[in-house]
Amino acid sequence: VSGSLYLAMDCEMVGTGPKGRNSELARCSIVSYDGDVVYDRYIKPTNEVTDYRTRWSGISWHQLVKAMPFQHARKEILKILAGKVVIGHAVHNDFKSLSYSHPAVLTRDTSRIPLLNQKAGFPEKDVASLKRLTKEFRLCSQTGKKGHSSVEDAKATMELYKVVEVEWERTLASK
Repeated sequence: VSGSLYLAMDCEMVGTGPKGRNSELARCSIVSYDGDVVYDRYIKPTNEVTDYRTRWSGISWHQLVKAMPFQHARKEILKILAGKVVIGHAVHNDFKSLSYSHPAVLTRDTSRIPLLNQKAGFPEKDVASLKRLTKEFRLCSQTGKKGHSSVEDAKATMELYKVVEVEWERTLASK
């Protein structure tokens, strides 16, 4: 794994249980500070998939047939994240899908940066979608026709982080 202290992560979920109500991890992508793919795997949920959510997840059954079992993938992912600053958009959802909690001091959630909203001209308290923010900053993401690509979203999240990195880190350091 690259020596990058900063990693951006994005996960795609599928639905399990009655009417696909429960969210389970089906793909996890992690990119380095420079946008290189550090990890990208399809993951077989523990429970039977009842809704692939293909429109949003970009995932269909054939990608999960030979996918890595959740527990195995989780081990690999947590090893990569250990001690790193993890950047994500509403990243708590990604951590939750891994049954994991990352240290708050090492977590950067781009959906909760007043500074980013300010620069985009959105109300500070808004939780702007990744799509809306990337469009505002003219970054490339979510242009694919086949639902989301978690690799593209992770890259876009890292790009968003870089827009405010210097000021944001200074603010955090002064707290």
